[in-house]
Amino acid sequence: MPTAPSATAAAYARLAEVFPDLTVTELGPAEPAPRGGGWVSAAELAQGGAALEAFLAWDAAQTLRDYGHRARPDVVASFGLHRYAWPACLLITVPWFLHRRVPRHPVTQVSYDRTGDGMRMAVRPPASFACLPGDPAAALPGARTVPDEEALRAEVRAALAEHHEPVLAGFGPLARRRGRALWGMVTDEIVESLWYVASLFGDGEQERAQRELELLLPGATRPYVGSAAFRELTGPDGEPLPTRDRASCCMFYTVRADDACETCPRTSDAERIAKLTAAVAS
Repeated sequence: MPTAPSATAAAYARLAEVFPDLTVTELGPAEPAPRGGGWVSAAELAQGGAALEAFLAWDAAQTLRDYGHRARPDVVASFGLHRYAWPACLLITVPWFLHRRVPRHPVTQVSYDRTGDGMRMAVRPPASFACLPGDPAAALPGARTVPDEEALRAEVRAALAEHHEPVLAGFGPLARRRGRALWGMVTDEIVESLWYVASLFGDGEQERAQRELELLLPGATRPYVGSAAFRELTGPDGEPLPTRDRASCCMFYTVRADDACETCPRTSDAERIAKLTAAVAS
């Protein structure tokens, strides 16, 4: 007999529809997690050791190939953490954003492969998820209803922290970062991944994501660092240009000093306006 769709299946299908560079496959009850090739489990990354070193070898090779520059080991580890955390955050934030459902995905239930044409994640359907009263999914096994939107936001923060805390323990020593610096990276990945993907969902959705993220991360929500940090610049013709200030440094400037990302605190407002205006024109 076919299994009924999980509480998150529709959200992951919609994500793949608008952003085919990332596919999320929910495994069947007896289906083993994928192994071999470029697949690695999140639990293996959290443990460090040979699995994490092999994972980061891809980042080292990619940096050398694309930029002709051999990055420092701590920079490679920072790149690798960014490239894992960005899609991993979407496992939790996309079901919340689209359907007001917040799954729990511990590291033991997630596998990742970014060595092919795009990113692939394989996950167990959530054994537990939070939702609002009146959601039809409240009748599914593992559902926990919470009273209101703020309680649901607290569930999002808790689910993201549960997944990333062990991952940071694996990456942290190699990235030569601790505590606040690592959680600053996670804060940025939460915000920037959903902000980008929401722009693909349709008109007005990126603006809605901005409002939702400001409520999710208003500041002083430990272990996260700072707020969503959105602000608005004015373009040469008076047009509004949304931007934000990162809580952490992605270290890309160590590879290309003159090409920092547009949300980097090192990037002046004049540079941001020039980059954002060029992006809109293109």
